[in-house]
Amino acid sequence: MMDVFLRPLTLTDANISYKWRNNPEIWKFTPFVPKGAITVEIENDWLSDVLKRKDEARFAICLEHSGQYIGNVQLINIRNSEADFHLFIGETDCWGKGFGEQALQLMLAYGFAKLQLKRIFLEVNKANAAAMTIYKRQGFKVVDDSKNYIVLGLTINVYQKTQKNIA
Repeated sequence: MMDVFLRPLTLTDANISYKWRNNPEIWKFTPFVPKGAITVEIENDWLSDVLKRKDEARFAICLEHSGQYIGNVQLINIRNSEADFHLFIGETDCWGKGFGEQALQLMLAYGFAKLQLKRIFLEVNKANAAAMTIYKRQGFKVVDDSKNYIVLGLTINVYQKTQKNIA
């Protein structure tokens, strides 16, 4: 049973997510470091813009037992049956509890079944060993490791085989 569920992001989520964007610990392993302090207004404007994009599927990660919003997961640059995956857990007291991996599993199912994607890519910081372990366990393979961020990819065929092995 899953401890998390996904729901579509809404503008009211900016009231929580702007706080995460100001926490440098959250951005330690990503290239998406905010330039300056993020206010709730800035976050609301940004969220308003990205929620209009047709080539993205963005969701809030929420705890099953309480409904608490704890992070974001998204497929972006959706094109030609491919997409890029991003995820972060904003609530630091929820780190290391498997919620990110559960959100990944839910988003992979959504991407491959609902969106009919054939391949999903992601970038992971070489220093983020925990994330690498999770992604490889889900079937992701290294596509390019020539930079600070390793590009991983997962095809629908490998995903389906991995799901049979997990079940």
